[in-house]
Amino acid sequence: MQEQTRTREQLRADVARMTTSAVTDPPASQSTTFGAAWHDLVRGFRQHELWLQLGWQDIKQRYRRSTLGPLWITIATGVMALALGLLYSMLFQIPVAEFLPHVTVGLIMWGFISGCIKDGADIFIDNEGLIKQLPSALSVHVYRLVWRQALFLAHNLVIWVILMMIFPRALGWEVFLAIPAMALLILNGVWVTMLFGIIATRYRDVAPLLEAMVQLLFYVTPIVWTTQTLKEQGGDIAQRALLAEINPLFHYMEIIRAPLIGQPIAAYHWWIVLGCTVVGLLLALLAMKQWRFRVSYWV
Repeated sequence: MQEQTRTREQLRADVARMTTSAVTDPPASQSTTFGAAWHDLVRGFRQHELWLQLGWQDIKQRYRRSTLGPLWITIATGVMALALGLLYSMLFQIPVAEFLPHVTVGLIMWGFISGCIKDGADIFIDNEGLIKQLPSALSVHVYRLVWRQALFLAHNLVIWVILMMIFPRALGWEVFLAIPAMALLILNGVWVTMLFGIIATRYRDVAPLLEAMVQLLFYVTPIVWTTQTLKEQGGDIAQRALLAEINPLFHYMEIIRAPLIGQPIAAYHWWIVLGCTVVGLLLALLAMKQWRFRVSYWV
């Protein structure tokens, strides 16, 4: 109990220290313009010391008194990837060396995507106290969550490194395409968290709806199955495989997974992801423009 009290007191002290400059900033504008919404994003990003520290504290608090700590994230993801990879490789009759990396990278990326959607829906509700008391930009809480999910993602990438040592394959310079792809994924995490966070704060039924939707999207996204396998079977199944490309998450998976497992990637995947990113940012800015200054009253 004393240790927990000291941890909370230390966190409050850190927040107070890092928000000294924020206190001197002018209060958040209630202007309903895109410029004011964009200023909130920029102002929040500049307060990086705050959300970096808060995100790291979230992980430390979650695994406090745990021997392995955040390694449990990697272990859980690795066990799930191994189980699903072995099972579906037998069902689809695909060699384990080919299919296991496909499933593993897919699960790693899915952990980040689903975390931004589900946790993003509750981000402002969970931070009610800080929103009402802390003179910072609303986007600080969004960056905090995305940073935390990025740390989880970095932990899980250790599994990919291990798989590449067990099942070596020729990875050319295309593997570096995964870097801008992950940057795009993190950028999309920002607008997804902001958009769903604002909507779910206003309408509390949205959060459980999103949780159910994420579960459904897991099965319709090529994570534990491949579109190539369905296309090779021909008939109606091949047509259903083409319908999978309507799912935007498929293209987000491809721009990251293909470089990491040594597969070619078509350019149209990048264009679709870039288009979704622009549209998503505009939607998030629109939501911020109309409702960001009401969030503190809704929580």
